[in-house]
Amino acid sequence: MKTYIIGAGSVGKTLAVCLHHQGKEVELIRGREGQGKPHQQKITLQLKNEAQLEANISISTLDHHKTLDGLVVLTNKSFGNEALAEKLQSKAKTSPLVLLQNGLGVEQPFLEKGFGELYRCVLFMTSQHNDANTVSYKPVAESPIGVIQQGTSNLETVVGLLDTPNFRFVTEKNIQRTIWKKAIANSVFNSICPLLEVDNGIFHRNKEVLAIAQRVITECVTIANRKGVDLGTSELEDQVLTISRMSDGQFISTLQDINNKRETEIDTLNFEIYRIAQAMNLSDRVKETRLLGELVKLKSELHR
Repeated sequence: MKTYIIGAGSVGKTLAVCLHHQGKEVELIRGREGQGKPHQQKITLQLKNEAQLEANISISTLDHHKTLDGLVVLTNKSFGNEALAEKLQSKAKTSPLVLLQNGLGVEQPFLEKGFGELYRCVLFMTSQHNDANTVSYKPVAESPIGVIQQGTSNLETVVGLLDTPNFRFVTEKNIQRTIWKKAIANSVFNSICPLLEVDNGIFHRNKEVLAIAQRVITECVTIANRKGVDLGTSELEDQVLTISRMSDGQFISTLQDINNKRETEIDTLNFEIYRIAQAMNLSDRVKETRLLGELVKLKSELHR
């Protein structure tokens, strides 16, 4: 089965190169551009210990395809999902769809459009562009994939299509718990790091910054627990510290987006947790989470 990756950012390029090196057929599709001729791009993936993977990857646009007959993977920014669900309705409604995106509720536009086979993946990796053709990539752990809506395929088949030695995927039965756990960690990294303009390693290097993270974690875990998601503050703190230690020197995507004058995904992180809290009359429990989100949004708008 051919894999179509929508979103030609650092995550999409990383996955495309890893799949190509396993002899799998893969094509990158630019999420924002409607027009443009298909072409080949040589992409270099920088791994740890100065190792590299190189591949010539086919790149096209959605308008080039009448149908996407294969596995469709979304690595685009989640704020584009509503428009993308509209476009994919006639091109890939019967294809298995895997969302490699951060945040809570990012799958909702596809559920509303009636997509029958939908999976969520929680990414445990960091990547960033060094230049237009080179991506630096650090895996943190295996990335779990779980079922949101089951169709004719099965979870094991989807994971088998994506799993490679350099980019590992595993099955996860309780994907909602993992989604919440990662969303809370992202609410920490994607708000504090951009505001301080520092790399992800700040939390294990600086106790004062870690203390801010711990307060955000406590707020968010309260909301998760009230939603019936069983999480503890200690496991979230451990996760933040683990990611921080393993991604020293890596800059979070939100900071990269702000610096490149692009929209951020903060609406599906801090603001989505606030909206969930507000619906339960618990908005006063997430004051710091909300404030950090508002500051990131303002910083992003001022830069644009």
